[in-house]
Amino acid sequence: MAFLRAGNSSEWAVIQGRSVWLRPPLMSDYGPWAELRALSRPHLVPWEPAWPRDDLTKSAYRRRIRHYQREARDDLGYAFLMFNSGNERLIGGLTLSNVRRGVTQSAMLGYWLGSPHVGCGSMTSAVTAALPHAFEQLRLHRVEAAVQPANTRSIAVLKRAGFIEEGLARRYLKINGVWQDHLVFAILAEDWMTREVQS
Repeated sequence: MAFLRAGNSSEWAVIQGRSVWLRPPLMSDYGPWAELRALSRPHLVPWEPAWPRDDLTKSAYRRRIRHYQREARDDLGYAFLMFNSGNERLIGGLTLSNVRRGVTQSAMLGYWLGSPHVGCGSMTSAVTAALPHAFEQLRLHRVEAAVQPANTRSIAVLKRAGFIEEGLARRYLKINGVWQDHLVFAILAEDWMTREVQS
C-alpha cells in the first residue's frame, strides 16, 4: 500500500509493506546509511557498479540526495530507503529508475539490502509493496529488473514478487568494473492486477 505524507515543501511517497516501510532518503539518514553500506560492502560489491572513492562521505551523500530529488522532480526516477517496521532501523534501499514515458511507461527496479538483514524476507516485502506505487501512483505499464545469473537470492525475490524471466542480456551492465551478463525480468500492470485478484 502506498500513500502520500506532507513534507516540508511538497508531498513525498511513503510505502508501507508487511514488515518494512519505504520513504525517500533525507540528509538526516546519512549516518545510518553510511554505517550500513560500509558494514555491507563485501556483500554488495559483487552486485553493484564500482563504488567511487568518496562514496561513503557526507558530501557524496549530499550529491546523491540532490540527484534523487532532481530525478523525482523530472519524473525520471524515484529512490527510497527501507526501514524495518518493528524497530524502525534502516535496512536497505530501493529505486525505480530510468522512468520512460510516452508509448513505453516503464521503469527499472533496483534494490540493495544490508548484510545483517539478508534472508529475512524483507526485500520480498519491499518489492511487493513498491509495485502498487509503480502501477497506481506512477501509472507505469512495465517494471523491469536485471539480475546477474549467479545472484540466486535476488532472482528468488523477483519470482516471489511475480516477475517473469524474459531472457539473457549479454554484457548488459558494468558491475564492479566488469561488463556482466544479466537475466532480464519484468512484471506488467496486468500481471500485477491479475496476481492481486488471485491472491
